[in-house]
Amino acid sequence: MPRFRIHDLGTIERSPTSPASLRNKISEMIMSSVNSRAKVEVINPETGEYRIVLQGTLDKEETKFDES
Repeated sequence: MPRFRIHDLGTIERSPTSPASLRNKISEMIMSSVNSRAKVEVINPETGEYRIVLQGTLDKEETKFDES
């Protein structure tokens, strides 16, 4: 899986996007983090609307295999 970097964060907010594309981007971000957590802020059982906040720290350590 490719390393997710700080400059990639803007790609998450691009809209519209498919659920599969968003899942892939968020998965890359979480897997490239040294820590992460999620908080459910809002859930509306009547409409199915939800808001989840992700918080974490991206791993800034570069490996010799990374291409910048």
